Amino acid sequence: MSTTHTNAPEYTSSVAETALGPVEYAVVGTGVPVLVVHGTPGGIDAAALMARILPRDRVSAILVSRPGYLGTPLGSGATIDEQADLLAALLDHLGIERAGVYTWSGGGPAGYRFAVRHPERVTVLVANAACSAAYELPQQDLATRLMFTTAPGQWLLRVLAAHQPKQYIAGALAGEGDLTKEQLAARTEEVFADPAKRRFVVDLGPTASPDRSRRTGYDNDLAQFAAITSLGLEKITAPTLVVQGTSDSDLPPAQSYAAADAIPGAELLTLDTGTHLALYTHPDAAAAQARVVDFLLAGGRR
Repeated sequence: MSTTHTNAPEYTSSVAETALGPVEYAVVGTGVPVLVVHGTPGGIDAAALMARILPRDRVSAILVSRPGYLGTPLGSGATIDEQADLLAALLDHLGIERAGVYTWSGGGPAGYRFAVRHPERVTVLVANAACSAAYELPQQDLATRLMFTTAPGQWLLRVLAAHQPKQYIAGALAGEGDLTKEQLAARTEEVFADPAKRRFVVDLGPTASPDRSRRTGYDNDLAQFAAITSLGLEKITAPTLVVQGTSDSDLPPAQSYAAADAIPGAELLTLDTGTHLALYTHPDAAAAQARVVDFLLAGGRR
């Protein structure tokens, strides 16, 4: 079975029957293999958006839906370690011995544990604003919960994105960062004026809603993340690049700073006043993306 989700035309997914259970995946591009692990909520469509920064003529992006999201059932791996092992099982299914790992946000725990549990399979690790310790969802007011977790709220967001995209972008950036009024206004104008950045923010919205096709994964993620005691980051041997916006209000930047300190030899790339979307929307996003790509490509030569 082949599937696409939301409005993403850049991939067609299939379900692999791995040794550990079914997993929805797609392979986009040709070159160095890189596992792209989405956040919370998310799905393979969110991974496809993350992969837009990867050159298709040099990177073979392996997009996945983590368990509980879209086409991957929760039974394929509810715990963080089970999700890490499922990534290894997918590589086995595809006949790929080693790959880079590029993870964002709630995909961090599975990506980090994959590097710990299967070091021989990981060439390099890129952890973008990636959860690395116990995490609980920040408190949301009633209006925010209604907007993002109900069908009418999602409909309103789609209408806003279609007819008032600048206002939609401002809301997304405000919700993902601690920016001053002036910073938010300037960042909104900059993102709106850049077609790639504008499209990323607008396209991300539908993938980040805990709707019926994502709710199981979302609820499981929050339960798993709240129970984290240690991910064993000090055991990671793969070269690691940690990327973090300094004004991220979704994931505490301290988590990325601590991860970079804990992982031997890790490199930390910070984006000043960057939100949770910094790698894709910051004024210096192009340079940061180039660093990520270079890092992943270098892994393919190891």
